[in-house]
Amino acid sequence: MSDSNVSTPSFATGLSARLLLLIVALILLSEALIYVPSISRYRRAWLQEHLAAGHLASLALEATPDQMVDEELRDRLLFHAGAHGVAIQREGARFLALSADMPPAVDETVSLDREDWFYWIQGAFETLDREGSHVLRVMGKSPKAMEARVEVVLDEAPLRSEMRGYSRRILLLSLVISAVTAVFVYLGLHWMMVRPMRRITASMVAFRGDPEGDGHRLPDTDRQDEIGVAQRALAQMEEDVRSALRQKARLAALGGAVTKINHDLRNSLATAMLVSDRLAASADPDVREITPKLIRSIDRAVALCSHTLDYAGERDVPLFKERFYLTDLVQDVIAGLVIDRDGDGEVLAHVPPMLELVADEGQLHRALTNIGRNALQAGAKHVTIEAHDRNGIVVIAITDDGPGLPPKAQDKLFQPFAGSARKDGTGLGLVIARDVARAHNGDLVLDRTGAEGTVFTLSLPPGEEDEIT
Repeated sequence: MSDSNVSTPSFATGLSARLLLLIVALILLSEALIYVPSISRYRRAWLQEHLAAGHLASLALEATPDQMVDEELRDRLLFHAGAHGVAIQREGARFLALSADMPPAVDETVSLDREDWFYWIQGAFETLDREGSHVLRVMGKSPKAMEARVEVVLDEAPLRSEMRGYSRRILLLSLVISAVTAVFVYLGLHWMMVRPMRRITASMVAFRGDPEGDGHRLPDTDRQDEIGVAQRALAQMEEDVRSALRQKARLAALGGAVTKINHDLRNSLATAMLVSDRLAASADPDVREITPKLIRSIDRAVALCSHTLDYAGERDVPLFKERFYLTDLVQDVIAGLVIDRDGDGEVLAHVPPMLELVADEGQLHRALTNIGRNALQAGAKHVTIEAHDRNGIVVIAITDDGPGLPPKAQDKLFQPFAGSARKDGTGLGLVIARDVARAHNGDLVLDRTGAEGTVFTLSLPPGEEDEIT
């Protein structure tokens, strides 16, 4: 076979590595999708905490008689609030509670009242990306007193530093979670999917290298999923191919044997032809009556030898078409079956007397004889051959009252040496009959079978005059 160096892939190039990388990538993607809203919530919570701290710092003013504090206490309050200034709005009035001597200019205003998630995600990534000094004015309701609104002016740098530290911790945790989860998921998928797929792949590669060997059979499996179905189907396919190869070898041996005996058999039949010719000249009326049937039987024997050689050599069935009445052919088939029958089987015919065919009479005789003989040998007491014209197609139904075909025989009905229902059968009869039908652009099918009997239907086109050889 070509490309005989095919082998199963290594870990790096196989399904295992790709599956592991896919699992890690999906877990990291999941962590990233979790990180995006998480970092935005972290920024908002940090701003809310400093807004609350600013409000608490402003409450120190209420403890003083004149709501004034000295410069040192003011700076300490602002330092603990992490702000440059704090303003309070209560009952429609706004006043500056605390403020540094030289507060910086505000670069951006952030409203904690907004619930737009995209607004907070965008702000979080802008904070992470920004460098240098940036001053925020944060506005919102105080978590300590919902009736008060607070404004806090603060630097963004501490927020940015904490957000980056939080991001590093999230990244480290994500990598650990990804690694641990990937290992467990990979081991589970490797056991459930990769391992059996590697086994199936190895079996296919081994089977390709040695299709007739038995050392690489797939083990039986009870799995009901797609892999189990594929494994059973592959095992059955490999067994069918092995069987077909064995059949091919037997057919090749049969062809060689037939080639060797064909010459001697033809000589023997030639002698029989000479004897039959002399019998035709006999004065005995009974001898003269049966002599034509004997001559036709010898002719068919000679043709059978040649056709068997053709089949074994895998050549197409040769056709020598002529026009004839189907009823004459069927009566000849019945006469042969009655002579060959084993037991008291009866063969009947229901064929329109004027139904004509343009076909190979000898081949068609062979096909009908094979089907009828199979029925009688299977135990049928009555076999009926019926024919009718169905829209230009001649349909021949062979019906018997035998025990029917077992399921195993039905599965391999048209396989040489495999489709016979009898232990001593070769399975060639139906195969040859179908080949004959298909050579005429028709077909042979099993119509039905069961305890009440079996029906085979052979359909043939009527043929045309210009097809006669």
